[in-house]
Amino acid sequence: MSADHYKVCSTCRTPIPFGGEHYVCSVSTCNRTKTALLFCSVGCWDAHLPMMKHRDAWAEKATAPTRAAVLAEQARQRDDEVAAGADAERRRRVVTSQQGAELPRDVLVVVSKLKGYVRARSEMNTSDNVVPVLSEHLRRLCDQAIRNAARDGRKTVLDRDFLPLLE
Repeated sequence: MSADHYKVCSTCRTPIPFGGEHYVCSVSTCNRTKTALLFCSVGCWDAHLPMMKHRDAWAEKATAPTRAAVLAEQARQRDDEVAAGADAERRRRVVTSQQGAELPRDVLVVVSKLKGYVRARSEMNTSDNVVPVLSEHLRRLCDQAIRNAARDGRKTVLDRDFLPLLE
């Protein structure tokens, strides 16, 4: 968006004024937020067809938003970004505040699988005292991975949160 027009035509770069009529492609891949192809005329829309190789498409008439509507949307997006930052900070505080809370101390490994792996790898037995030690180690790895995910502003722990911990 410029100060004097909404956007420009995706083909000829002619400015599309605020509140002005323009055309959009009927194909959803041309209408995505990141793509957002706009055309000043049906001729400009027609020019994009050979490149996009649409099987069945048409130009749809649309009206650009007013300057006030665009500014209001930008303000709402800024507010959402600020709220998302505050939400990430709140999640970070929650993650760190639950460290001292009463957390479950269940066994986190499948004992039979662990013992089977050790036997297959070395023909050795595995003591039952190994299981709580490994579970505690997994808890510490999970806590660090949770902090990594919270730092990135995510609510999901991913494999990439563990990878630096395993190096």
